[in-house]
Amino acid sequence: MIYSTPKRNEFLHFHRYLIDQEEKNEILDALDSGWITTGPKTKQFEDDFAKYIGCKHAIALNSCTAGLHLSLVALDIKENDEIIIPDITFAATANVVEHVGAKPIFVDINHNTLNIDVDKIEEKITKKTKAIVPVHISGQPCEMDKINDIAKKYNLEIIEDAAHATESWYKNTKIGNLSKLTNFSFYATKNMTTSEGGMITTNDDELAEKIRILSLHGMSKGAWKRYSSEGYKHYDIIYPGYKYNMTDIQSALGLCQLKKVNKFLEIRNEYKAYYNELLKDVEEIELIKEIPDVINANHLYTIKLNLPNNVTRDQFMNMMIAENIGVSVHFLALHSFSYYKNKYNLKPEDFPEATKASNSILSIPFYPKLTKDDILYVTNKIKELIYKIKHS
Repeated sequence: MIYSTPKRNEFLHFHRYLIDQEEKNEILDALDSGWITTGPKTKQFEDDFAKYIGCKHAIALNSCTAGLHLSLVALDIKENDEIIIPDITFAATANVVEHVGAKPIFVDINHNTLNIDVDKIEEKITKKTKAIVPVHISGQPCEMDKINDIAKKYNLEIIEDAAHATESWYKNTKIGNLSKLTNFSFYATKNMTTSEGGMITTNDDELAEKIRILSLHGMSKGAWKRYSSEGYKHYDIIYPGYKYNMTDIQSALGLCQLKKVNKFLEIRNEYKAYYNELLKDVEEIELIKEIPDVINANHLYTIKLNLPNNVTRDQFMNMMIAENIGVSVHFLALHSFSYYKNKYNLKPEDFPEATKASNSILSIPFYPKLTKDDILYVTNKIKELIYKIKHS
């Protein structure tokens, strides 16, 4: 028997960042310093992040999307090249491929993990294929050994989309050190935030320098170098670059958030275990499985719904919202969006697992600012709603 839990008076948001006085002080310090665009705090943030990842270079940018775009440009991905990506990911992963004139090649996902199905990559490779973009969904690393083997076999580049995976490890290697280029996100909902922002990590000196220049108009010298106490220096335009730099105000947030990221992960690990325990016996819910030998950043807590009486996931979302619980979907399959569906004549039956997931996955509140009482409320309401659906 399911007993009714009183409805909350206040809305439980899908996400709330955790920022305290330390971040506020650091931002004020940036404002008072006289330098608020890319400058000393950004340099310090890059150095600290590179040390955290264990890589040679970290380049701070205004988004992970910018990082993915610059990665393609820096590797000379051009018109008519083909880039392999998973069908379940945020649209930016495909959009940046379009921006350089290349063609995204969509691959179905693994049922258990929601990551790219590595056993279906080779069948999509052609003479035009230039790179694979693995996306570590929810912070769980993809099967990178297999992806690396495929890349070596066909002489392909790997560009990791690690927007969810700041704290993740694959076997004994930190994400950010496995591939030539890895891209992280610090968007407002991420495990650590700079409000908007991203970071590219690499151990390649030449790529790092090229990306730095591309990220700021293609100039040989950024403002921090031009306006330093050493005196004004003219710049050259080496590439037709972009305006993708991170500011010192954003970096001030990042400096503080990075110090707390492992503590945040400990809290999310605890909350994930609590969710798992509360939901493990609900037959209408399938939990996401993990591959062995990884550390999962646990960016999201996502469930797969198998609801009775023809109730859709979207209808269930609206029921949750009516109970004052924020929810989201990560993500709708790319093949379902009109632009990609129409341009490449994509069909749901070509991506059976992604199609199922796109119609059944639901992300529920999962962040350090939650309490265990919040989690208990969410899971009680999920069980109550399913009970009502089954007996309607």
